Amino acid sequence: MSLRFIDTHCHFDFPPFTGHEAESLALAAAAGVERIIVPSVSAAQFPQVLELACRFGAISPALGLHPLWVTGHLDAHLVQLEQQLAKPDSPVIALGETGLDLYMNDPHFARQEALLDGQLLLAKQYDLPLILHSRRTHDKLAMHLRRHNPGRGGVVHGFAGSYEQAKRFVDLGFHIGVGGTITYPRAAKTRDVIARLPADALLLETDAPDMPLNGWQGQPNRPERIAEVFQVLCTLRPGEPGQLAAQILNNSERLFRFPVTSI
Repeated sequence: MSLRFIDTHCHFDFPPFTGHEAESLALAAAAGVERIIVPSVSAAQFPQVLELACRFGAISPALGLHPLWVTGHLDAHLVQLEQQLAKPDSPVIALGETGLDLYMNDPHFARQEALLDGQLLLAKQYDLPLILHSRRTHDKLAMHLRRHNPGRGGVVHGFAGSYEQAKRFVDLGFHIGVGGTITYPRAAKTRDVIARLPADALLLETDAPDMPLNGWQGQPNRPERIAEVFQVLCTLRPGEPGQLAAQILNNSERLFRFPVTSI
């Protein structure tokens, strides 16, 4: 039985994919990746992400303002984001990538929080799931989510916190993104968390071209490598791989409102 995947987080609007989209999608499809969700990082990327989704049926767009680009985000960009979401024929399936980050030297954290709150309100207004970035901010991010209570939930991508923090997000209605981190044996804490969470809380992602897998350090990550992430996931969890793949595919389809495959 061939396994089917959705890469729920891939920056396909950046090199090495730019100008090589068709070949990259063919490689992904050969590995069982039938859909790729592309989250934007800034308003400047909105047109490119939307254009990719228009050109390629396997790409679904998400629009948001990433915390790492905080100094470039303007209040006008929130208005621009809302204008895109308000279009009757909007193809946008999620709001993101947004979130919080305290890994930077000068994080402008109050500004990050204001931008996040604005996007949480938009996600609630337009009934969209969220694609969330969080580094050293899991507890603070959970506080914002509790305060705004976005109804559609979403995914905390690239998760590397504790089991208790992951469970808090799951209890708030969010999924946990599983990516290349689990391919590193030294990432014992993250591997243990992913092993313990319920299967219906998990999504697969690559964060390509970032977050390279073990053995691929120094090379751009790619969406077809989600199959390798899944292989490692199967070593961390009991059960039959086909059933686990079907469950995770179903999680992705339901969250992002794709046609749902029964499991």
